[in-house]
Amino acid sequence: MRYYKAQCVTRYDELVATSTTPDELRLRFADKLVETLTDESHMHRLWYDLRTQAMFEEALREAVLEIDQSLELMVWQVVARFAELSGATPLLDSATTYALLDGVFERALLEHLTGTGTALPTLHDRAYSLLPSLISDS
Repeated sequence: MRYYKAQCVTRYDELVATSTTPDELRLRFADKLVETLTDESHMHRLWYDLRTQAMFEEALREAVLEIDQSLELMVWQVVARFAELSGATPLLDSATTYALLDGVFERALLEHLTGTGTALPTLHDRAYSLLPSLISDS
């Protein structure tokens, strides 16, 4: 899981580095979230299971906290770059921002796996519309 998540956290680096407008970044970010949910749902399901198990198994906690921190940083880089491109500042701290986006992603994963709702377009729409609400004009 550590290896997989180490690869996962770099998948947004190119988007952050090459997007030149806020709309471009938010569209590419939403697209990439849908892509990873579609292509790697089994690994995300395993991640959420391990994260939950860490609440019961002390031996898992250090690794889960390390992975979770790297995912938080990944999300923060996207939001910070979106704010920069927008001439704004993030409204929330990185932990809260990550929790919000992670919750949106986890819910979409559950909907995708159970076949309920319209998980993929809903995830795309939520991610796309959530980014502007995470920043404030400077």
